[in-house]
Amino acid sequence: METQTMGRVLTEATIESLYDIFASQHGLIPAERVRRVVVSDALVDDDTMLLSLPSSMIRRLGLAATKSRHVPRGRAPAVVFAPVRLTIMGRDCTMEVLEAPDGERVVIGRIALLSLDLVVDHCNHKLTGNPAHGGEWVYELY
Repeated sequence: METQTMGRVLTEATIESLYDIFASQHGLIPAERVRRVVVSDALVDDDTMLLSLPSSMIRRLGLAATKSRHVPRGRAPAVVFAPVRLTIMGRDCTMEVLEAPDGERVVIGRIALLSLDLVVDHCNHKLTGNPAHGGEWVYELY
């Protein structure tokens, strides 16, 4: 489900701890203990690269910091956290997470959109399956 807010595209997204998913698959925790967050108003921004989550959501998912990366325009380095499984419109991918300050929206960036074969329809302010693939979820191999 996508909605428009002042010309922006918002979507529902499910974000799950990949560590917990693996632990569940190996019988270490029951499936119902996999930490997950369902966000109804994630901002889709194809001008951004990655998935960013507010600090409190990162803590709720139990994600560990893995590295930091330079951010242009004189900002402090961005902290990168362990990957999550991101699910949008029934499609899922594995994504590392950038930390955003609490109070900011979840932001779905370009790499996630490419992995999920989704595109932003700017004219109609909605997220849609890639029309180049007839809306079907396709992996480009080359």
